[in-house]
Amino acid sequence: MNHDHDHKACSDGELPAKAPDTGRRQFLQCGTLAGAAAAFGSTIGAASLAHAQTALTRSTISHYHIPASDKTIHWGYFSKSLKELVTVESGDFVTIETITHHAYDDYERMIKGDPGAESIYYWDKTRKGVNRRGAGPMDASLFGRGAGEGLGVHICTGPVAVKDAQPGDILEVRILDVKLRPCANPKYKGKSFGSNAAAWWGFHYKDMIEEPKEREVITIYEVDAAGERNCAKAVYNFRWVPQTDPSGVLHKTIDYPGVPVDHSLVQENFGILKNVRVPIRPHFGTMGLAPAEADIVDSIPPSYTGGNIDNWRIGKGATMYYPVAVPGGLLSVGDPHASQGDSELCGTAIECSLTGTFQLILHKKAALAGTALENLNYPLLETQDEFIVHGFSFANYLAELGPKAQSEIYSKSSIDLALRDAFRKMRHFLMTTQGLSEDEAVSLMSIAVDFGITQVVDGNWGTHAIVKKSLFGVDEA
Repeated sequence: MNHDHDHKACSDGELPAKAPDTGRRQFLQCGTLAGAAAAFGSTIGAASLAHAQTALTRSTISHYHIPASDKTIHWGYFSKSLKELVTVESGDFVTIETITHHAYDDYERMIKGDPGAESIYYWDKTRKGVNRRGAGPMDASLFGRGAGEGLGVHICTGPVAVKDAQPGDILEVRILDVKLRPCANPKYKGKSFGSNAAAWWGFHYKDMIEEPKEREVITIYEVDAAGERNCAKAVYNFRWVPQTDPSGVLHKTIDYPGVPVDHSLVQENFGILKNVRVPIRPHFGTMGLAPAEADIVDSIPPSYTGGNIDNWRIGKGATMYYPVAVPGGLLSVGDPHASQGDSELCGTAIECSLTGTFQLILHKKAALAGTALENLNYPLLETQDEFIVHGFSFANYLAELGPKAQSEIYSKSSIDLALRDAFRKMRHFLMTTQGLSEDEAVSLMSIAVDFGITQVVDGNWGTHAIVKKSLFGVDEA
């Protein structure tokens, strides 16, 4: 990940924040000279898979701004039937605002005064600002939690369609910038906040040693909104207690996204994680295209078109390559994180609203023959120094598990399967992009490729395999 190295050291002193640009809370489109791309492109490493293959001959490119509001997000699912917010051409830029689905863990710090967040989270006895939350039934006939049943949790902004994108093509998504969303409450000016929930779906949950052993604990973190300090610090934590939502449904656990937390019911514990400063690495846990196999797809398990990969390396300076499965591709972005470790062990990262700027490049199937992107059928990550393939317990669980895939995936995942998938994908990558024989690829994987656990909490568990560009004589940028 291409981090800036001129951040100020972390300290407890407040720094002034840049005021939110309220004038841009609408769709903006402006023509710019193609040469302006160089200003964004400077964040991208010169050595890359496909950048050299991209020949943009347009005299102008466009830059769109998509705000986050109840009108621009879909909560908890991907869908090939969603109407695109905007259609862009290959080479265009898009700035996309994203809101964390954990913001109601602390309304004062993460929602209050922010018109976009307030419109998304609005919920009283008569209506919700966003009714469907998840891929379940609208009548809550399964569990009674609410529309969508929480079978999918991420607030995703989009989708963005790409002109002429068709199944078999590859969409290249360059992440040019990532900025923290400032708190809009004047009481906390200059700060951003995020929530970490150690929840019932975490890997740790059945293996606790202190009483009560089955407990969910939320920790609120503070981050400098101006981006001048590159670390986060814990503010306080509290244990989840049963919460009754505005519709009268009792939530004994964190089982439905966006439930308002009544802080008069919880005990806030301050002074935690003293003198601990967590390096931030802002990234998007969920980003990807709409799959073709089902109409409404739970946002939690990742798959071949991307989605909830939860790799902290998918941040500023990185590039993702996704196989297009439906016309237009339909890119959505969400699940913003201020920081996360490999594995996302307790169930979440520092869930913190972010705004990203992206450039979208379409690679047509007919032009892929003989290139490094030929036959790419999985989400591939490129950073300045590395190529990273993502393995899942099931490479395409929707196709492999059949009609009940979206429910069965949660009981069938394993790290063994995910590692096997990462091995096969890295073998494919080395043999096709570097021209290695299978014997050469296997040897190289064992001595020079780093395999790691991406996440063990997203239904379709994930691993990743990292290979450094310098192995192949590619100069580092």
